[in-house]
Amino acid sequence: MSHLGEDALRRGAAVIEPVLAALLPPEDEPPTDLHRAMRYAVLEGGKRLRPTLCIEAARAVGGDAAAERVLPAAAALELIHIYSLVHDDLPAMDDGELRHGRACCHRVFGEALALLAGDAIQTLAFCAIARPLRGVPAARQLAATALLAGASGSLGMAGGQALDLAGTPDVEALEAMERLKTGALIHAAVAIGGELASADAGQAAALSSYGRDLGLCYQIADDVLDVVGETVALGKVAGADARLGKPTYVDRLGLEGARARARGVAERAAAALAPFGARGATLAAIARFAAARER
Repeated sequence: MSHLGEDALRRGAAVIEPVLAALLPPEDEPPTDLHRAMRYAVLEGGKRLRPTLCIEAARAVGGDAAAERVLPAAAALELIHIYSLVHDDLPAMDDGELRHGRACCHRVFGEALALLAGDAIQTLAFCAIARPLRGVPAARQLAATALLAGASGSLGMAGGQALDLAGTPDVEALEAMERLKTGALIHAAVAIGGELASADAGQAAALSSYGRDLGLCYQIADDVLDVVGETVALGKVAGADARLGKPTYVDRLGLEGARARARGVAERAAAALAPFGARGATLAAIARFAAARER
């Protein structure tokens, strides 16, 4: 398997890490405990998939200059993702122990401070994406901000989490839930990158199709890893879905069926990028890597 997708994620992580560090308040700025919790939750962990997708979508549309312009928006996407993890890990939700190979935020700073850290990280995301971006029309930036808000709310990530808590009786309901809980923000990452790079209607449609299928592929692979992965490699406790009694694609399709479904959806995502030609190669490789990843 080509390493192009994995290499792109490494590059994206290296680029976005200092952007995130600069956005976050310093640890010694009051309220210091809150700012320490925020920095703990955000920095030095995670694959940085969503910001990488935003950067690479912009590059596919407008080249390297466009990719550079979208960095604050790419960071905003990661901040929304991290806030959701801090809240999902709380005892009232999934009661997580590990996140990115370290103790969850609430296990280090307490539940109340972790809740506030998640709130503050979320609002920081909108501060980041709302700042004027050089060379980006205001209307495009406003549209990107609306995409981020929509993907985060009751018709996106938060709504998907609510459906997850309620339970999903069959594959159709499971897919609908995952397209919101996991897929909405992944789709938004790709769509925002294209929007801020001034994608035309055809490019935006291709990126939208790709982003929707990538979000689904990623979650199916995550379900597989929860069964076959190891805690050290995953950076979170393996087997958590089974412990919580959560329905998964492995439950519904079997292990090999889920793997095959992930590969098929990844290929469909890659095929949607045909209008970009060679410029879509990195995004296509990320989809294939997502389907076959080991962590």
